[in-house]
Amino acid sequence: MNTTLQPECLQWARKRAWLDVAELAQKLGVTEDKVLAWEQSGELRFSLVEKLANATHTPLGYLFLPKPPVERLPVSDFRTVETHGISEPSPDLLDVVNDALRKQDWYRDYVLSMSEDELAFVGSESASDNVLDAADRIRSVVAWNADLRAAAKSWEAALAKQVDAVEQAGILVMRSGIVGNNTHRPLSVTEFRGFALSDKYAPLVFINAKDSKAAQIFTLAHELAHIWLGISGVSNLSQTYSPDVTSERFCNRVAAELLVPLAELKTQWELVKGNQDSVRRLVKHFKVSSLVILRRMRDAQYLSADEFTRLYADTLTQFYTSNAGGGDFYRTLGVRLGKRFASALIGSTLEGTTPYREAFQLLGVNNSEKIQKLAAVMETAV
Repeated sequence: MNTTLQPECLQWARKRAWLDVAELAQKLGVTEDKVLAWEQSGELRFSLVEKLANATHTPLGYLFLPKPPVERLPVSDFRTVETHGISEPSPDLLDVVNDALRKQDWYRDYVLSMSEDELAFVGSESASDNVLDAADRIRSVVAWNADLRAAAKSWEAALAKQVDAVEQAGILVMRSGIVGNNTHRPLSVTEFRGFALSDKYAPLVFINAKDSKAAQIFTLAHELAHIWLGISGVSNLSQTYSPDVTSERFCNRVAAELLVPLAELKTQWELVKGNQDSVRRLVKHFKVSSLVILRRMRDAQYLSADEFTRLYADTLTQFYTSNAGGGDFYRTLGVRLGKRFASALIGSTLEGTTPYREAFQLLGVNNSEKIQKLAAVMETAV
């Protein structure tokens, strides 16, 4: 039995999922000619409509509309490619942001039920504030300093310590490289690196864990500055000096100062200048990417504009290194959810305040045994 849909909606569903004709044909087990045919006529077997919706992560009802809907992120979009805005978010990004909003809603209700106060630092900064002063004010709340960095023996340890410090300040931090727990839906680093959801009771930072550890560290600092501005938004941080948005420039500058304080850089520069591997030594000391070091060297006028542009271009590809997945499911799930959120939800569920059905949806698991196992891992990780 065949049905006839609008060809424009069929083409839109494929393109919004970033699939070409060959990729969609392979997912559905049909020929490329059949995909091309229904995208011209709108006619296809009814049994394929649901498969098409699943393959493109499109709500089924959207395929029956007279024209494609206009989908927008529920928060500000600061992403750019070569200074141009990105017009449409992928289904993966939409699903991740909406899932984070659901988790934030639950946690806000939880905090309010505990009669906790607002977090005074949320929205306490302005993009016109002095960057050095803003970074100092963030450090007064989040234990983000040289001692914390020096105690870390690896990039992973540095990131974990910084995430812990941010969560101890009352901010939810979630790190994932996939949509939910679906390993077949990896997130794209080129589409976005992270986002911030500002809230006086439940501020949330999400980091794309497909990114390199060094890039994740910068994203964490950047999104932290977003929380202090009180501005929610999605970022891809394609360059440390752009895009030409006041709040993004401010967040980039604050992040750079948090990670590589200019005063400390000047001290370290005296120790490494003249060495051919000076950038590598600074990268190792500060545990940031070489892009951040190059930016700070330019800020300190250790590099000319031409030198910075050349070195930055040569190094840029290293900033897009993806991390491999894998590892223990429950430990990985704990990282995806964040300790603060997972611990609160598990505790509320085990004491009977939050129904198991709601916990299953928020945690992405399907039985109480998995909640018990996650609880045991979270207890060990504390």
